[in-house]
Amino acid sequence: MTHILAIDQGTTSSRAILFDAGLRVKAVAQEEFPQHYPASGWVEHDPSDLWSTVAGTARAAIEKAGIAATDIAAIGITNQRETTLIWDRATGEPIHRAIVWQDRRTADTCTALKQAGHEPMLTARTGLLLDPYFSGTKIKWLLDNVPGARDRAKRGELAFGTVDTFLIWKLTGGRTHATDATNAARTLVYNIAKGEWDTEICALLDIPLSLLPEVRDCAAFYGTTRADLFGREIPILGVAGDQQAATVGQACFSPGMMKSTYGTGCFALLNTGTDMVPSTNRLLTTIAYRLDGKTTYALEGSIFIAGAVVQWLRDGLKIIREAKETQPLADAADPAQDVVLVPAFTGLGAPYWRPDCRGAVYGLTRNSGPAELAKAALESVGYQTRDLLEAMRSDWGAGADGILRVDGGMTASDWAMQFLSDILGAPVDRPVVTETTALGAAYLAGLKAGICPAPAEFQKSWALERRFTPAMDAATRDAKYARWGRAVAATMSV
Repeated sequence: MTHILAIDQGTTSSRAILFDAGLRVKAVAQEEFPQHYPASGWVEHDPSDLWSTVAGTARAAIEKAGIAATDIAAIGITNQRETTLIWDRATGEPIHRAIVWQDRRTADTCTALKQAGHEPMLTARTGLLLDPYFSGTKIKWLLDNVPGARDRAKRGELAFGTVDTFLIWKLTGGRTHATDATNAARTLVYNIAKGEWDTEICALLDIPLSLLPEVRDCAAFYGTTRADLFGREIPILGVAGDQQAATVGQACFSPGMMKSTYGTGCFALLNTGTDMVPSTNRLLTTIAYRLDGKTTYALEGSIFIAGAVVQWLRDGLKIIREAKETQPLADAADPAQDVVLVPAFTGLGAPYWRPDCRGAVYGLTRNSGPAELAKAALESVGYQTRDLLEAMRSDWGAGADGILRVDGGMTASDWAMQFLSDILGAPVDRPVVTETTALGAAYLAGLKAGICPAPAEFQKSWALERRFTPAMDAATRDAKYARWGRAVAATMSV
């Protein structure tokens, strides 16, 4: 048994990646699934799509690799975080579609809780802010709005889970109702200092404790799969939310190390070690990972629109057909123009937290066209990342002034990564293995299975593909970032 199966369940697709004992990719399978938008600002997934695409891609990856289930030592799971499901414990049937992390339906609930003065207590205990992004108010909405749900929950008939918990339940045939510490930390009802569900917060949101899963380490035993799924029972030994799994995959095990993942959105994490650092800049204090009962914390900043801004150029404006076309367009942009795009299509994330904002473009001229918009789109990701890192440096101090490790689909753009380094005034490192989310999940499972080395040894195996170093002079950098700041201020004032 020398292989590890990583399940990477994302917002728009599910992937399964088979790694060998050296954590080299042997086979990949991926399948997209539909998004549902039942009302403005609402985003849902059909739970059956989540399950069928995970099961299907896992089988496909095993078949592509040409191995048997008996060759797989363990399964690791990583997942889109905060997305919320509730299902019947007896039948396994969800009571409603999954409410996705992007969903804004509980904005009024969050506002009411803020006005009642609850946010300081919630932030102190959970490290989070009162925002519809997190699972807690989504759970409350489901219990309030699905007929009979609250009474059934109080009778212990229902189970809540983020996507990892739902998949573990399905994979084990309902034998395990558990999550890991990183996913629990994103629910708004988990006390990250005490490492337990917070009874006072649950009472505030009227969430029965019986609804909640057991919380385990990231490298732990989560049960075995049903024998009929893959031909034999396979232990599930690693679980982490996608951004935390990427942090592990990037080997950011030392305090002060930073990684930033560029997918639909962008998520930057700074390892703060055993220190639970409160943010004075509206970043999130969260759990990076928990191993052998020891919690490592992080500061996190979330950007809602990163790679999605390129999708907007393709699908909304239709000025490109493929993402790779943005690079030659940006190169061809008129250097005399300085178009600024604030991609607040679904609001602004950290450090602003303004869900009411919408996108805006500044500095247009009669000569502005596809090239200038493509350049502005790529630059917007760099500017937003600097917003996060400026906040991290303020909260953490000089320890956060080092190298940024990057991963995710958008890092394939040399243009975007060079601008990122320029506007940060810091080196940006792109690794050889960019499948860091799945790699992190595989490593955690392999660590528990005894076939992967301890974190200190794994850290040595991290390999650099390319380092981008700043080529922009300080005066230009400061002028461009100041212009971005004015554009954001103007957008928030509308």
